Amino acid sequence: MQVIKYPEREKWASILARPVFDSTSLLDTVQKVLDDVRKRGDSAIKDYTKQFDKVSLETLEVTKEEIVEADSLVSMNLKQAIEMARRNIFKFHSEQQQDLPEIQTSPGVYCWQKAIAIQKVGLYIPGGTAPLFSTVLMLGIPAQIAECKEVILCTPPNKEGKIHPAVLYAAKIAGVHRIFKIGGTQAIAAMAYGTESVPKVYKIFGPGNQYVTAAKQLVSLRDVAIDMPAGPSEVEIIADDTANPAFVAADLLSQAEHGVDSQSILITVSEKIVEPVLEQIELQLAQLPRKDFAKKALENSKIIVVKTLEEAVEMTNEYAPEHLIISTRYYMGVAANIVNAGSVFLGNYTPESAGDYASGTNHTLPTNGYAKAYNGVNLDSFIRKVTFQQITQEGLTNLSNAIILMAENEELQAHSNAVKVRLDEEKPEEDEARYSSHRR
Repeated sequence: MQVIKYPEREKWASILARPVFDSTSLLDTVQKVLDDVRKRGDSAIKDYTKQFDKVSLETLEVTKEEIVEADSLVSMNLKQAIEMARRNIFKFHSEQQQDLPEIQTSPGVYCWQKAIAIQKVGLYIPGGTAPLFSTVLMLGIPAQIAECKEVILCTPPNKEGKIHPAVLYAAKIAGVHRIFKIGGTQAIAAMAYGTESVPKVYKIFGPGNQYVTAAKQLVSLRDVAIDMPAGPSEVEIIADDTANPAFVAADLLSQAEHGVDSQSILITVSEKIVEPVLEQIELQLAQLPRKDFAKKALENSKIIVVKTLEEAVEMTNEYAPEHLIISTRYYMGVAANIVNAGSVFLGNYTPESAGDYASGTNHTLPTNGYAKAYNGVNLDSFIRKVTFQQITQEGLTNLSNAIILMAENEELQAHSNAVKVRLDEEKPEEDEARYSSHRR
């Protein structure tokens, strides 16, 4: 890791730059695949699956028999761990359910808001170098709570045409309705456009490589909504002299092992923890099965020493990390000043991996600085807030002057007329029971 001490403010932007691959260079390639799947459907998907995943598939959908088989292949210990994670994720996301109660904005004018599930959603789970069954829980459980009517999942098969058993088991307990053996750009195309086998969805969720990211960006332009822009995973730690160097090193490495384009950043006000952290990184790195990935990621990672915690917070808000760990003496005070982060982890005993798996919060988060404008996946990601209003004749009379004046000053006469024709109508006998406050 590169160590940078007391950098000048004008150098922050270059220091905090992420090792992001420019997906725009892939757009032409990705667009061709999208267009081909849109045109040829299942046939195109099978061709690309053979080309990219090196397997020929007769059918794309996972069968009930395969799901039953997967259940038998997942150990009881792992099932228990997954169940603990499921309970906590369900509990945390269930508490996010809320409607805006009916209010009377002025006499006779009633307004309220209702949460309605997105009817059809698609979840993408990468294959790659690790079976991300935890992401199945993070996406499937909120969709289940929201009561989405159709939840489908796409994930690439291995060379035997199989899906990892833990992914299938997690999908089953998370309430996923249908699972397809499709990966990469072709999976995004299938969910965006629909094929003979795969239903078209209204919104696509899930992380992926540069090709998947580019595909999501392209289909979101006009065909389907997506959860958020996503890129390589990242963590930042703010630490002072109360931080445990072994803990800090472990957290930096836990992010680095995701992949070679991941990034780990330590911002500290204590020079004396730098060397112990570096020593711990070397010790722990040697024991990691994925040390080659982590080593490469650490080349893009940095330890930055600053003078004050205020400066550390300011730099953090500029970086806008996906994950932020605050390991300082008064971490609650530091956290109060954080405005740009995907998910925040407080104190020496709150590792980022807790949020990745089992604490209950969602790990599908904005990366690449998008935490300045986007939040992570939550229950609201799977619902739409639809507003309702009901106005009595008296209520419309009270609003009429304002509506008519505003409409006519915007030169929208038909808007004005829509009020005037109602005012000119002979007043009927009005049944106030129609305007009961219990409309839902």
